[in-house]
Amino acid sequence: EETGYEPPQGALVQIPNPDGDRLKIVSSRWLLSEDPNDRKDGLWVWGLFAEPLYPFMLLQLETDKIVLPAEEGNEDDADAINPLKLFVQLNHQREKEVGVILQGGEVKVREMETMKADPFGAATVEIYDEVAIGKLNVEAIV
Repeated sequence: EETGYEPPQGALVQIPNPDGDRLKIVSSRWLLSEDPNDRKDGLWVWGLFAEPLYPFMLLQLETDKIVLPAEEGNEDDADAINPLKLFVQLNHQREKEVGVILQGGEVKVREMETMKADPFGAATVEIYDEVAIGKLNVEAIV
């Protein structure tokens, strides 16, 4: 948790894999939040009475370029997957006996599209659509 910020936020650190067969994360950020799609009055009021309740963890991961295996002799022409910016919204619940339990969520990428904002084309706006590409499962290690 980085001091001086509310709500709590920070960065993830990837544990190196000796086999090197993992997706390499070059940067990350997590943020405890209320529902980003339904920001009503905010949860700050809960801080007056009890521990603040942030029902979501918003996770953003940026990956390194992934070079795909090439045929022998054609290593210079190898295909690659460009770096990705991944987004995950994880839910968590509080249970009296156990505490906070983090649940998995859908991994999404944002597809950006630039559109004209006026009929003359002088102003543009970027609109994105989130596309699910997988799931992230979370398990507690005891």
